[in-house]
Amino acid sequence: MDDHAGFRAFARALLEAEGFDVVGEAADGASAVSAAERLNPQIVLLDIVLPDIDGFAVCARLTEGGRDRPAVILTSSRDATVYAGRLDRSAARGFLPKDKLSRTALLALAG
Repeated sequence: MDDHAGFRAFARALLEAEGFDVVGEAADGASAVSAAERLNPQIVLLDIVLPDIDGFAVCARLTEGGRDRPAVILTSSRDATVYAGRLDRSAARGFLPKDKLSRTALLALAG
């Protein structure tokens, strides 16, 4: 879930090439919540900076209720230190810089 179409296309191509089944995309927070509820993914790669609802709020919505909720991995082109306190309080499984996206990194965080 990312507001930049170019990054979504890159991430889809990379993840599919590395064996992931990418079931959906969204360009904003509201669409991300809707898509995740409809598609029930195991992992959600979620940009923190979105045009309507930030990634932290989307993460909270996606992870509430506990069981059968996706593993949310937050991502950004900004350094993690910018979000340090919020990342610690988030229900996300972790943070992955956009330039470090890989199968290994994603699976390490998704558990």
